[in-house]
Amino acid sequence: MEKRGEEIRDPGKGSGFSRREFLIGIGIGGGAVVLLGQFGVHAIDWARSGDPVLKMVLVDYAKCTGCRTCESACSSRNRPAAIGGKELPGLGNPRYANIRVHSFNPDVDVPNVCAMCADTPCVNACPVEPDQKTGRRALYRDPATRTIRNDSGRCIGCGSCARACASQRTGVITPNRETGKPERMCTLCGGDPQCVKLCPFGALSYVKVRRDRKFYGLGPEKVAAQLARNWYGTADFGGLK
Repeated sequence: MEKRGEEIRDPGKGSGFSRREFLIGIGIGGGAVVLLGQFGVHAIDWARSGDPVLKMVLVDYAKCTGCRTCESACSSRNRPAAIGGKELPGLGNPRYANIRVHSFNPDVDVPNVCAMCADTPCVNACPVEPDQKTGRRALYRDPATRTIRNDSGRCIGCGSCARACASQRTGVITPNRETGKPERMCTLCGGDPQCVKLCPFGALSYVKVRRDRKFYGLGPEKVAAQLARNWYGTADFGGLK
């Protein structure tokens, strides 16, 4: 499967319907599925522990058009601008978004966002010794928001968290090119995710994490391969990594 450039596409342009649009129109294809991972023993223990409920952003791929509104909404909220001493929404440059839309050929668009994993393989991979007072490594789960955060003052930029995320989950964590420190961990916008609120097609929703959902832990390439089989019946994945 060939990965397309991540250009913004206008679904209203052109005449007729693509095969994907036709299949979606008659109700065939991927329903609401989630970008999460295969949790093991640690997750089962967590599920029985009574810990606070984890929440995450769920994607309905049949509704996603690849418009990238989610990226702009995320960037605007999480990269605010300071003007005249006031904090205002940022410009919304998709480059700085924590959610990223991956576009493939044949036509499949896969938004990739932090899975809010119960067993936190990214945190477990962090080699920084836990703080004696807080018990936190450089990468940790925020007790208030339940999201994954990074202490840049302690982080050594080794990339271990990103490699763990890529090999065990969705691969959303991306090291900064200059510092090597992790980025793109979803903040959930403090419990009001703007990507969900502003998606013009209702393709995103804010729900409880469930480890029994389909495509648990698959990265965008694997999700796209499965959707392409469902929508187009193709087995040609040339160029798929």
